[in-house]
Amino acid sequence: MVAPLYTTASGLLFHAGKILVVTLGLPARGKTHISRALERYLRWTGVKTQVVSLGDYRRKTIGGAQKLPPDYFSLVGEKSPETMALRKKVQEGCERLIWEFFEGGGQVVIYDANNGQKASRQALAEKFDKEGIHVTFLESLCDNKEIIEANIRSVKISSPDYKGWDPDKAVQDYYTRIRGHEEFYETIDDQTWPYIKIINVGERIMMNHIQGYLQSRIVFFLMNIHNKFRTIYFARSGQSLIEHSYKADSDLSPGGWEYAEKLKDFVLERRAKSLEARGFNPKERKLVIWTSTRRRAHHTAWPFVAYSQSQTTIPSQIMSRSSSTGSMPSSFEAPPDVLHSSRSDSSISSTKFSPPMPSQIKIVEKPQMLEINPGIWDGLSPEQAKKYYPEDWDRFVKDPYSYRAPRAESYHDLSVRIEPILIELEREQEDLLIIGHASVIRCLLAYLIGLPASEIPAIEIARGDLLEVVPASYGVHSHAFHFWDGPGRRGVGSDGLDVLDGTNQRDVNNFYENYAESTKGKRKVAVEVQEMVEGIVGHGSGSRSGSFGSADGVGIGIGQMIEPGQSLLRDDTPPSAVTPTPKAALPEVLSPPKVVVEDLA
Repeated sequence: MVAPLYTTASGLLFHAGKILVVTLGLPARGKTHISRALERYLRWTGVKTQVVSLGDYRRKTIGGAQKLPPDYFSLVGEKSPETMALRKKVQEGCERLIWEFFEGGGQVVIYDANNGQKASRQALAEKFDKEGIHVTFLESLCDNKEIIEANIRSVKISSPDYKGWDPDKAVQDYYTRIRGHEEFYETIDDQTWPYIKIINVGERIMMNHIQGYLQSRIVFFLMNIHNKFRTIYFARSGQSLIEHSYKADSDLSPGGWEYAEKLKDFVLERRAKSLEARGFNPKERKLVIWTSTRRRAHHTAWPFVAYSQSQTTIPSQIMSRSSSTGSMPSSFEAPPDVLHSSRSDSSISSTKFSPPMPSQIKIVEKPQMLEINPGIWDGLSPEQAKKYYPEDWDRFVKDPYSYRAPRAESYHDLSVRIEPILIELEREQEDLLIIGHASVIRCLLAYLIGLPASEIPAIEIARGDLLEVVPASYGVHSHAFHFWDGPGRRGVGSDGLDVLDGTNQRDVNNFYENYAESTKGKRKVAVEVQEMVEGIVGHGSGSRSGSFGSADGVGIGIGQMIEPGQSLLRDDTPPSAVTPTPKAALPEVLSPPKVVVEDLA
């Protein structure tokens, strides 16, 4: 989360007071997905937010669907005394959790439940309204059968209620549960209460009596979310000729071009396998690529464009050219079919090239995704920073997230800067590959996973590792792949430039950007992850079943699903040695689905 820009005596931000968001809607309408997404966003803005899920509380106190009385979910006829007692116990327990969170300094609670009966939710709202809590109803309506069925199969089968169930029986049981609620469900129509209606998970949105800054931000966020299946990939940009300077915007090194081609091959093949395993046709789904405006970032995406334009590979002379120049040979011109965002003074302009074409790949440059600004530490090694700026160094080590070096950005500054990117990330419905700088990827990954702010600088993102993230209602499914060992991977396998005693000085002298990779002895962030599809292990021997990154930083491997807000700290472990590998030749061209590139209209 982003630390709040200011503090108040009460701890409540934006003069908004305490807010209770009460969800309502039939089962399989995306309430849990919406609740968790809103919680993640509000926490990122610094607002103390908590989802109180009636289903989660029931499972924790009573058990899964198999342990419930047969009439627990039925609304037909009178319920048994045992069922009535259980339902009352669960409801009172959830209300107690809501009160406890507010009394503990919390500002927003999202009560995730069906709340389909007008009388019961009216009583709930009046109870909290009397205590000065602002109540807003959030209703999710859906009449699209395809969305409902997809939600049942992709979300509800993975629900803890149906853990260990046969998928077909789980679907049948859930349809029975839905039919039991449909006859008695009452949509909200009381104009006296503030409410938000989301129709078909973002297709349309309706509002009533929504007032206040924080409430308006909630509406704005909800206008940009969806629950369509998509995969988000993260990869570092390739090695550049000058990496130790923030000011230098140099081209890729020979090793950087090799890395870019390898990344293209691996992503297209991995994505095709993953989509086919999930029943999708890779040729029918688009891939969107985001990069920053730095040469090393958008040049790393060029092989995707070259492939889409039916060019077989980057010309071989790139790999043999002199290391004194990073410019591409005249025979390989910059791809025209890319949306370029360029900055001129304080303005940002977009220039479009070529007429639109049918496309399966789109590449967009985003100036907000520039790496963190090191200020006066630009080009310094950790030893030099300690020597010349000892006080600043001590303050930075104590709080690497919030401390801002002179004329630099802190990670907090960076997190605020990329907030528009987070909204675009939520809005994007296609598969997304983010080719970025380590500092930016740390912030974006922390947002998706729900890491606390203090852990962001400790996340390690090494070149040659691809992180695959699949957002889900009950957490984040993620998997890491190692596909490349070469120049610029934590100083391993250097191409001979700026090397001293076997250490790549580019990384050392860019420690502010590569803090996790270059600073030893701090605590380690351990992110446990899980493959979304069983049986898809990865790209041959290149997939990782162990940790992602062997130095100080985030370890991504196969494990349990990441829950929102889960604590991920563990004690540090000694970094494992990485053996340099010989410089490999350009990989053979794979045969992923045919792609073309269009201009973004």
